[in-house]
Amino acid sequence: MMNLFYYYWLLVVVVVLPYYFGVRGVYSNSTTISNVSFSRPSVVNIGAIFTFDSSIGKVAKLAMEQAVIDVNSNSSILHSTQLVLHMQTSNCSGFDGMIQALRFMETDVIAILGPQSSVVSHIVSHVANELRVPMLSFAATDPTLSSLQFPFFVRTTLSDSYQMTAVSEIIDFYGWKEVIAIYVDDDYGRNGVSALDDALAGRRCRISYKAGIKSGPDVDRNEITNLLVSVAMMQSRVIVVHAHSNSGFMIFKVARYLGMMQEGYVWIATDWLSTVLDSASLPSETMDTLQGALVLRQHTPDTDRKKAFLSRWNKLTGGSLGLNSYGLNAYDSVWLVAQAIDKFFSQGGVLSCTNYTSLHDDKGKGGGLNLDAMSIFDNGTLLLKNILHTDFVGLSGPLKFDSEKSPYRPAYDIINVVGNGVRRIGYWSNYSGLSIVSPEMLYANPPNRSNANQHLHTVIWPGETLSRPRGWVFPNNGKQLRIGVPIRASFREFVSPVKGTDNFKGFCIDVFIAAVNLLPYAVPYRFVPFGDGLKNPSYTGLVNLITAGVFDGAVGDFAIVTNRTRIVDFTQPYAASGLVVVAPFKKINSGGWSFLQPFTPFMWMVTACFFFFVGIVVWILEHRINDEFRGPPKQQIITIL
Repeated sequence: MMNLFYYYWLLVVVVVLPYYFGVRGVYSNSTTISNVSFSRPSVVNIGAIFTFDSSIGKVAKLAMEQAVIDVNSNSSILHSTQLVLHMQTSNCSGFDGMIQALRFMETDVIAILGPQSSVVSHIVSHVANELRVPMLSFAATDPTLSSLQFPFFVRTTLSDSYQMTAVSEIIDFYGWKEVIAIYVDDDYGRNGVSALDDALAGRRCRISYKAGIKSGPDVDRNEITNLLVSVAMMQSRVIVVHAHSNSGFMIFKVARYLGMMQEGYVWIATDWLSTVLDSASLPSETMDTLQGALVLRQHTPDTDRKKAFLSRWNKLTGGSLGLNSYGLNAYDSVWLVAQAIDKFFSQGGVLSCTNYTSLHDDKGKGGGLNLDAMSIFDNGTLLLKNILHTDFVGLSGPLKFDSEKSPYRPAYDIINVVGNGVRRIGYWSNYSGLSIVSPEMLYANPPNRSNANQHLHTVIWPGETLSRPRGWVFPNNGKQLRIGVPIRASFREFVSPVKGTDNFKGFCIDVFIAAVNLLPYAVPYRFVPFGDGLKNPSYTGLVNLITAGVFDGAVGDFAIVTNRTRIVDFTQPYAASGLVVVAPFKKINSGGWSFLQPFTPFMWMVTACFFFFVGIVVWILEHRINDEFRGPPKQQIITIL
């Protein structure tokens, strides 16, 4: 259905196009082929479609202009051929993007840089496919653009599938299980959040709530306020924002107004925020709304070539415009196309075009459409092949493509907004996961994705706290479990109500609360008393009320008997019934003389006294009648002993 929509607009444009450019008349259905061959032409034209006044577009425009200057001044590439770049703005509109693409197609443009927007890329990719013109986007991150549906679409930036994998690993690293996703409701936002959902599912996490906002330059504050009020009532406190800059900043502004940038919340922003932070200095009021947020930024190595270009950039802009990662991608895209064209000419490639007349009316139904202005690039497939096999080191690092037409070894910086700036807390790479060591250093070692090898620096969370947020609270709109509690008349140490309150205390209550606190998610509940307290209530009756739906569960000193187990489930027993003997236990050392350990010094004295006492008693009884107990005193003592 989506493809039909795109082709519908394509048909509308090509019907209107002759009038748009002032062409009139009825054209024949015959196919005219005009081949123009250049061995090494003096000029080769490429186009660029992006939004000039956006955060990415302002940087990309200057970066591509500088790249063209560098390419034309380098005699080792393209040689005598001059590279000419034609730029057109799409205003983030799919219709305008298609019009500009069709304008390029009536000229001898052999490659297009952009579009910047994922929405525009979806539409213009159909034009590129039909006319076989390679299209290199330095900023479209929609994961679905990498499908086989768009063979002439090449991405020199990273797909959001990698970014969302990084977000899911951060969430899993901190032990959170549920997140809330706020996204802009277009191809960029929907498909990005879908990739996040898949990545979280692989780690046994999930998105508990998805909140879409309208796409466009105008942001409705009331709409975002109502949305965040609903989010604040959810149990999850981990919020991922995948939006454009205008709506993203409004989300953080309203969140701070509602008190949602305080301790306990976790805010994770995708690379839309780092792009703006790198491009311009934001006022302190805006930075205050971002405090404690985690942000992802496409990783680019700190090479000497990049540092030299940054110095040159600062001189060109006077420090008024920062260089973000998309600007580096735009610069490298120009060099990528230039090297592919140079290789194309070295292989004997020629710039030949065929008039496009595929769309025409059936014979006898009103004539055909004049599409002579557009032409198919005959050798577009060869140029595309050279682009995909190009391997060089640019400002953004090594640039080459894998089998899925994605940049090789994707990586992100993980930064933390603190004060009026940011601090880097670590890296994520598809090679080794989360680390505090740059990916370039890890590439020299075998990949290690074990949990013990995943590390990040300390984060200053919202509310200026270093303690890791729990990530959830008891939801205000969640259903509370009704837990029946018997009011006993005896053995109140197990369960008893707290006078003057609705709370309960006792051994069973302590066990229940401890078990609930160990759960990784929120379980709202309330205790409901059962019984009058004058006599012990019927425990079987309480169990039957669970089956009837009056209670969701029960806590107390229940005996597990056969009739009750047939209608409800019991926990494992945590208190044994019956008589027991309690005796102190002390570990003793065993050995050959261990039998002497019970004999204390006092016991030895008593034993000695009894020894002499028995001897004296025997002497008294035997002295008168036994001659052995007579004689000198010394002899009698020896006999006693």
